[in-house]
Amino acid sequence: MEEFPRIKRLPPYVLAVVTDLKAKMRKAGEDIIDLGMGNPDLPTPKHIVDKLIEASRNPRNHRYSASRGIPKLRLAICNWYKRKFHVELDPDTEAIATIGAKEGLSHLVLAVMGPGDIALVPNPTYPIHAYSVIIANADVRSISLTSGEGDFLDRTRRAMKTIWPKPKLLIISFPHNPTTEVVDLDFFRRIVEFAKEHELLVVHDLAYADLVFDGYKAPSILQVPGAKDVAVELYSMSKGYSMPGWRVGFVVGNRHMVGALTRIKSYLDYGMFQAIQVASTVALNGPYRVVEEAVEVYRKRRDCLVDGFARIGWDFPKPQGTMFVWAPIPEPFRAMGSVEFSKFLLTKGKVAVSPGFGFGEHGEGFVRFALVENEHRIRQAIRGTKAILQAPVKVRVR
Repeated sequence: MEEFPRIKRLPPYVLAVVTDLKAKMRKAGEDIIDLGMGNPDLPTPKHIVDKLIEASRNPRNHRYSASRGIPKLRLAICNWYKRKFHVELDPDTEAIATIGAKEGLSHLVLAVMGPGDIALVPNPTYPIHAYSVIIANADVRSISLTSGEGDFLDRTRRAMKTIWPKPKLLIISFPHNPTTEVVDLDFFRRIVEFAKEHELLVVHDLAYADLVFDGYKAPSILQVPGAKDVAVELYSMSKGYSMPGWRVGFVVGNRHMVGALTRIKSYLDYGMFQAIQVASTVALNGPYRVVEEAVEVYRKRRDCLVDGFARIGWDFPKPQGTMFVWAPIPEPFRAMGSVEFSKFLLTKGKVAVSPGFGFGEHGEGFVRFALVENEHRIRQAIRGTKAILQAPVKVRVR
């Protein structure tokens, strides 16, 4: 049998365990409330869809496009950053459109990392943050986001004293998936200072820039003076603009990293369908109220879920950001571990969640809820869970 070394380094996708079980149960006719995968369910705003339809009828948009994004889209990206964060960007050298943030991150890491290089990555984290480094044949050093003395940066400083060779890259993401942790601008000032001190490059995944609640505003690392010397930032239009299937994202910031991504993409793809780029330009230049309306839907779902579970005895805090809720496993079930508890909740309560272990070993003891069902379905999920919590059965330790 053929061996593929790069594939052999990729571990089994833990989250697939629950996904496969969910598919089998649905095939058997079970009504499953899916709060597992973070797949936004809100429709894309009408004016964006209308522009896609119009642009797709233009034969000029049927040809190969530019892999780094058409000029008007890159200009719209920079103008959006200027309005939202008061950050100035050069659309020719400091911005590139990507086929979603996941593709942008993966190809960026592939462009700047190689065998023998080391990246520092939080644990737990969104899986591609670590796996992109493995795909690039580089090595990952995990820094706990949830345990240890001090905050994440303090733990990173201590880790730097014991890591050799010197790490090349730091990948972070706030608001954070899955823990929903948020930071202030001072945190990014410290990150930039730390990166310059240790000659590190920084990749900040700002996928949840828009999905923030209760008066919190997510800062951009690029708001820090001098951040562009060491950092790039990613954004996804999947969440705030409700465009997950469109696969539109972008990378902005340090021109050397943007240039490396531009070059590698020129070999690998011809960019998005141009009609999608035209419609995305309209989205970024258009009214921000469509994003605010989406955020309000997620806020109501968050409150419905957290308040509802609190009423049946499962307490956890309301997140200030992301489209997720990060919940500790109830004490009577904690010994099961997050994977077995997620399977138990699925089979007994008909509720799908993501096990914390799927985001790294430091996610063990938690599950992640995605706010991708309406409030009626969320209340149904709470009812399905209530019987389990109030009449716990003997559990099997993982």
